[in-house]
Amino acid sequence: MPEQELKPRLAGYLDKQQPDLYATLSHYSQQLVDEADRLGISRRTLELINYRCSQINGCAFCLDLHHRRALKYGETEQRLSLVAVYKEVQLFEPAEVVAMEIAEQITRMSSSRPSPELFEQARQHYNDQQISVLCMAAIGINAFNRLSILSEHPVRAAKK
Repeated sequence: MPEQELKPRLAGYLDKQQPDLYATLSHYSQQLVDEADRLGISRRTLELINYRCSQINGCAFCLDLHHRRALKYGETEQRLSLVAVYKEVQLFEPAEVVAMEIAEQITRMSSSRPSPELFEQARQHYNDQQISVLCMAAIGINAFNRLSILSEHPVRAAKK
């Protein structure tokens, strides 16, 4: 039986079809980074959130993008290779672990709600403003993941 050609989900990229809406989402992302910087949340922590959510959602485009960005902000290949099992290794700081756990629970909200205990644990490392930024980071990357998956944004080979 010959292979069936997969038809694209949409007629084009959502970001190209709705550039003003995409610009709003991009502006949200930049405001989030600015607020994280202001509050002392590292770019590396934000990229761990982006990477973990993108893993859960299966967004190849965003995984590739945030892998490169994480390296730019000082992340290591070893730690990135172990983000999927961050709770099972001792390579991540407790604050990073709780940030990824917040991101993971927000990403999986359709099956269970984030626990109050998680936010109590988070308060050992972050103040309430910082926790809200971590939550907003997870919300934002989940939106980008869905946009990229629906648009079928391609992952291009890295330049040598």
